Amino acid sequence: MGAPGRGALEARLKAMREELAIAACVINGENAADGIGITPRLADQLLATGADAITLGNHAFRRTEIGPYLDASDRVIRPANTSKNTPGRGLAIVTLANGSRLAVINVLGSLFLHPAISMFELIDGLVEEARRATPLILVDVHAEATSEKAALARWLDGKVTAVVGTHTHVQTSDSCLLPRGTAFITDAGMTGPHDSVIGVEAELAIRRMRTGLPVRFETAQGGVRIEGALIECDAETGKASSIEAVRFPFP
Repeated sequence: MGAPGRGALEARLKAMREELAIAACVINGENAADGIGITPRLADQLLATGADAITLGNHAFRRTEIGPYLDASDRVIRPANTSKNTPGRGLAIVTLANGSRLAVINVLGSLFLHPAISMFELIDGLVEEARRATPLILVDVHAEATSEKAALARWLDGKVTAVVGTHTHVQTSDSCLLPRGTAFITDAGMTGPHDSVIGVEAELAIRRMRTGLPVRFETAQGGVRIEGALIECDAETGKASSIEAVRFPFP
């Protein structure tokens, strides 16, 4: 979330990868640019901090300069169920430092986000394409509704390594292994300022809610922490063996 979140990752991510023996790191960069969208420069910065891939969300195209970048990038992906006329792709196959390959899929839920088509109409095809390359498959479901995220995870149980929810900025306490070996968490949370209203200066968010008038939001600064989910899995089978919601204060 904005400069505070980026700063935390730039300062800590590479060391965290070593400390926790992390083989692959996927970041949702939906709010990297002042809390809304992402730019090519910021995407490159996040990749340089130690991310192997970046997913996006409903604000993927809020920065007009990102279009050509997404067309060219093989590690930054937008939701697959946006219009077929939008730039970029919704599936990336990333080769990791240990030689394994990780498939990353990004989809949007329907409630309040209104994608071009339902994620359920294309997810099977995306998973089949990914499985032709690797058994390791991570799905970022960027959605408002808990029910949509849980339904997708249950549908994909045993077909993908993990389904990780994003979008609400609030980390959930329901991380679990589903019966057929897929890891799931409804929302991985927010890397950014938590002395806020989901990353926004509280006074500004409250003013808009109380008055109904337009207010220019600004990213908050206090209470920064890194949040996410740590997943252990078998590189040969793609099955997950554990998932844990993680939270690290910064600095």
